[in-house]
Amino acid sequence: MSTPKNGMTYADAGVDIDAGNALVDRIKPAAKRTTRPGVMSGLGGFGALFDLKAAGYTDPVLVAATDGVGTKLRIAIDTGHVDGVGVDLVAMCVNDLVCQGAEPLFFLDYFATGALDTDKAARIIEGIARGCEGAGCALIGGETAEMPGMYPPGDFDLAGFAVGAMERGHDLPSGVVAGDVLLGLASDGVHSNGYSLVRRLVEVSGLTWQDDCPWSGQPLGADLLTPTRLYVRPALAAVRAGGVHALAHITGGGLTENLPRVLPEGLGAGIDLDTWAAPPVFGWMAKTGDIAEAEMLKTFNCGLGMILAVDATEADALTALLADAGEDVTRIGVVTDTPGVTYKGSLL
Repeated sequence: MSTPKNGMTYADAGVDIDAGNALVDRIKPAAKRTTRPGVMSGLGGFGALFDLKAAGYTDPVLVAATDGVGTKLRIAIDTGHVDGVGVDLVAMCVNDLVCQGAEPLFFLDYFATGALDTDKAARIIEGIARGCEGAGCALIGGETAEMPGMYPPGDFDLAGFAVGAMERGHDLPSGVVAGDVLLGLASDGVHSNGYSLVRRLVEVSGLTWQDDCPWSGQPLGADLLTPTRLYVRPALAAVRAGGVHALAHITGGGLTENLPRVLPEGLGAGIDLDTWAAPPVFGWMAKTGDIAEAEMLKTFNCGLGMILAVDATEADALTALLADAGEDVTRIGVVTDTPGVTYKGSLL
């Protein structure tokens, strides 16, 4: 008999199937911690099953959202601090879902890289699982793609997909009228938008990611990687309490662009910038880049990651409910009968 020829393998081309299998085994405990009513299958299948009836719905409408983390990933890659970007990924999707009035049910991720680093990938996906736990949704599947030649060494990209549900007829926005009170929920920093400008400002400043942060005691890179805040649980509690007419997740486009997305045609918003103090990172960015206030307000969240439009008669009760849930709540203005967003006071 002839000796079998040792030909090329997939690993020779840069794809390590064994590493991928090891990653799945490592992240299974993290995914299992996110299990909630409705989950019917674990990781590893060709698809993931979810039972809406077991989740408590009788006449559900599904809501879907997808997003990424953007160029914030560049800081995570350059510093090696990748543990929080999974939370960002989840938050960017589920914070959008709740604005429709939906409860996030499950989440899937897509992780792509040139060469799989099992430890780094596991840290990222364990962060995704933490985000799912915080939002009350299950991590029921995903895809790890090892694509040699598509990404430089060490680089990776992330995408997330969330599905939620609501009972028919409970969708938001609904019932928004002039005189509704606008309640702003504080952000945990820059969150996950505007990082192309953030990175340019750091470059202009001459600082490195390892330098002391000008506004806090930790390294600059670590501070700018603070994960996006998850608003799902308190926002859903407020919706279920009654009186919430709309929610706006303040992402790319800032307050100026995002708030009008949930207001009926012909209505607008009047916001008093003196009612909250923007975190110092925004003042540093504005000063470093000589950025106009209007540009800040249509680029960054400027200290407010979620805005609720609520019935004026319920504003005090909802403020108390949200504060009890751990949110820093500020009454920032009202819905007006003039289209667009108008500002008074000063942001910084």
